[in-house]
Amino acid sequence: MKKILLAAAVLLAMSGCAQAAEPKGGGLKVVAASSWEAGFAKAAGATDVSVIVPAGVSHAPDYDPKPSDLAKVAEADIVLYAAFEGFAGKLKEAAGSKAKVIEVALDNSPEKVKAEVARLAAEFGTGEAARTWAASLDTEYAALKRQLAGKSPVIVSQAFVAWAADLAGVQPAGVYGPQPPTAAQIAGLVAKKPTLILDNSAMPAGDTLGSVQAKRVVIDNFPGPDHDLIGMYKANADLLRKALG
Repeated sequence: MKKILLAAAVLLAMSGCAQAAEPKGGGLKVVAASSWEAGFAKAAGATDVSVIVPAGVSHAPDYDPKPSDLAKVAEADIVLYAAFEGFAGKLKEAAGSKAKVIEVALDNSPEKVKAEVARLAAEFGTGEAARTWAASLDTEYAALKRQLAGKSPVIVSQAFVAWAADLAGVQPAGVYGPQPPTAAQIAGLVAKKPTLILDNSAMPAGDTLGSVQAKRVVIDNFPGPDHDLIGMYKANADLLRKALG
């Protein structure tokens, strides 16, 4: 009987060690290609998140990872990337055998964000944290829209930041890009008689839009060093509020 009890205790201890060795939820080591993916990861409940593209790089998709970056990827449990990032292939190759590599659909439209955050949370095992975050987003986003209500600007927007028009309660009257707009496209934007141009901080087209008589607001899809997506919405809403007066 003593031998049986001892064997059971050993098996239980081994099981406990195996569970402790396998990171779950917020304990996963997540490496994100940029602060954009990191924002999604943090919203989904990840707490150990590091980023490859340094802050201040103007066009993250063109970043060339250093050997130290790739070493960081090799130690990850989860690697997050976006399809449009030119260095995504290097991240996949550098990922260690234990790492799960996940493509993230980066789009800051709130409903798409919540769906993607929920998908990542299912991978992380952090569903409750993601649901709590989504509820906070709903509350904060609604408050931002109330602050901009009644302005009703006519907006033309770069394709990848068109979501920001919703903060002002409107749909874009015209969309350009992602390629630089042609003369014909610019003429079409002028015909819309916009009051605001939403430009993309990562792909600015300000010089080519000089003939469009409207205030230019540069929207940033990327959260700051704190990887706070809600903070990103607040910062862009503040820019819109200042432009609309």
